[in-house]
Amino acid sequence: MQNLINIPYKELAPGILTKLVHGKNITLSVVEIKKGSKLPKHHHVHEQITFIVEGELKMTIGRKTNVLTPGTVHVIPSNVPHSAIALTDCRVIDVFNPVREDYK
Repeated sequence: MQNLINIPYKELAPGILTKLVHGKNITLSVVEIKKGSKLPKHHHVHEQITFIVEGELKMTIGRKTNVLTPGTVHVIPSNVPHSAIALTDCRVIDVFNPVREDYK
């Protein structure tokens, strides 16, 4: 058992910090994103579920762009290009399968 308070932040990109918990088959990422921060277009083999806890996040997933708001959940399939920009300060929960070894 862990307490999220005790997990150090890891910087994913300027203005984007995460706290990570790794299981055998999944990674949980609790992300704090500062307004105006950008997550460059990328893709990975991991299936990803993104849940917006607070704020507004403009995401492009594949060829579609949407503004994700609190309560929004989006599944990003494996190897689909995606990017984001924070329209406000945001708190996001991402879940990845398989484990994000590159985040360890």
